[in-house]
Amino acid sequence: MKKALALLLALVMALALVACGGGNNAGKTNDQGGSATPPPQTDEPDKNDEPAPSGDKIDINVIAAEYGQNTKQWWADFQNEFNAANENINLVVEVVSWNDIYTVVNTRLGGNAAPDILNIDVFADYQADGLLLPAQDYVSEETYAKLYPAFLDQSVVDGTVWAIPDLASARAMYYNVDILEAAGVEVPTTWDELKAACEAIKAYDSSIYPWGIDMTTDEGQAAFAYYVWNNGGDFTDADGNWTLNSDANVEAIEYAIGLVNDGYTNSDPANETRYNLQDLFGAGKLAMVIGPNSIPTYIADNYAKANTPEAEQINFAFTSIPTNGGNPSVSAGVMDRFMCFDNGHSDEKIEAIKTFFDFFYDDARYSEWVLMEGFLPATSAGGEIVAKEDPSMAPWVDIVGSCKFYPTAKAEWADVKQGVINVEQQALLGGSVRELLDALQSDIAGS
Repeated sequence: MKKALALLLALVMALALVACGGGNNAGKTNDQGGSATPPPQTDEPDKNDEPAPSGDKIDINVIAAEYGQNTKQWWADFQNEFNAANENINLVVEVVSWNDIYTVVNTRLGGNAAPDILNIDVFADYQADGLLLPAQDYVSEETYAKLYPAFLDQSVVDGTVWAIPDLASARAMYYNVDILEAAGVEVPTTWDELKAACEAIKAYDSSIYPWGIDMTTDEGQAAFAYYVWNNGGDFTDADGNWTLNSDANVEAIEYAIGLVNDGYTNSDPANETRYNLQDLFGAGKLAMVIGPNSIPTYIADNYAKANTPEAEQINFAFTSIPTNGGNPSVSAGVMDRFMCFDNGHSDEKIEAIKTFFDFFYDDARYSEWVLMEGFLPATSAGGEIVAKEDPSMAPWVDIVGSCKFYPTAKAEWADVKQGVINVEQQALLGGSVRELLDALQSDIAGS
């Protein structure tokens, strides 16, 4: 009961405390939708497994990202239900792990075998190469109207929406209530308070990691965002120009690297992913960590699988991300997308694709999809259902429409994403943050 009350209070606090930035920048994922459950490792699918033509039926092939252990079965059931309901269409959905999906898609594109529909995070490179159809060409007016405008805005290039949101997640700071109480510290709201809390926790129990940082290729761009956004920095300025080496950004990453060097974090941020951090947090070995709304679902599932007694489960809550310099706290919003490749589709094929999206975004079916892995919906009706089905998600549903997003609509984003991760990892090895960000800015913007 103690844990339930603590979590309930924290959920109420979140409505007042978790402030999302409103920016116009487009938005993980990889950022991989902020998925909390690591998908099982899979080999790259053999091209011989690609769907064969199905006679007189209209073929639709989809490549979908694997978010967790339930993803493949959900899509298999969806495929069967869709095909049973649409006898003139042959839908084949191929689920690919996040570890492989970029390679798989690029290989298909290189072989002139683009899927009809792709579920992934990034879209700008495909759009810049002229490979995509405008979203309103392949989504019915009824379904298009369901989607949060703030999410659609993240996929706009030259005034046109090129992809539609699949699902989303938002981020907050989770903390172990009992550890902070035992160390005698309040929940930190500023960077100074955070550093002081880390020092006190380390003094209380040196076996506990005070703070979690993921600067891996999985989530390093999120770490960059957490610190620069909460220091008044950003990836771009108001005009969309890259500002990767701004003073605020340099100060932010130097602060994060400083936490590592001071021994206040997990030991290997360049290799320990968010999944490792979630495991440490759930085991009571990590006091504080920034993570997605799906962490409670992830931890609860792990406890259930391990038959962990309630007495051994951690007492945790969440609040806004600590900030610096009097700047408002910013929560990172992460979204993944559907897009349709311009494969010279007939009018009949376009109508079949519209039928696919109508079927997917059916309110009940779409809500089931979102709830399955603990994500947030990209439709208003889905938000209402999710909040009703799982009251713990209600505060997140309220904030997700106004979070700050990565600038993924810019064609350079893929290079920027990898670039900031490289900067962090080189800084962990002793490189100068200023020099590394100066070099990245020059590579990206020529300045």
